[in-house]
Amino acid sequence: HVQLVESGGGSVQAGGSLRLSCQVSGRTLSDNYAAWFRQVSGKDREAVAHIWTAYGVTYYADFVKGRFTISHDKVKNAVYLEMSNLQPEDSAMYYCTTSYRGGDWESPLNYKYWGQGTQVTVS
Repeated sequence: HVQLVESGGGSVQAGGSLRLSCQVSGRTLSDNYAAWFRQVSGKDREAVAHIWTAYGVTYYADFVKGRFTISHDKVKNAVYLEMSNLQPEDSAMYYCTTSYRGGDWESPLNYKYWGQGTQVTVS
């Protein structure tokens, strides 16, 4: 049974920082892929960042603009998203996902397992 549990969300002021964590159980992240998406109520889920854990290759959505960093801890089997210079438009529920099927990394349809999300609010 694969389980993803996100944590680290919260409320911050504009310009602040947060570090999101995603603990994965039931499946190793080594030589795998993981990503973060976000979703505002009533809107589509959008990709934030993606990592190929075997080589540390990362991809980011254009709106990240160097503010976010995705990383992976092999020992802890966890994925992280460091976010800085947060802006109100970054407010959303942030989801961790893994088991990428290939294709467009920015499409949520190409991932199999999802966490329940952690809320980020920037004011």
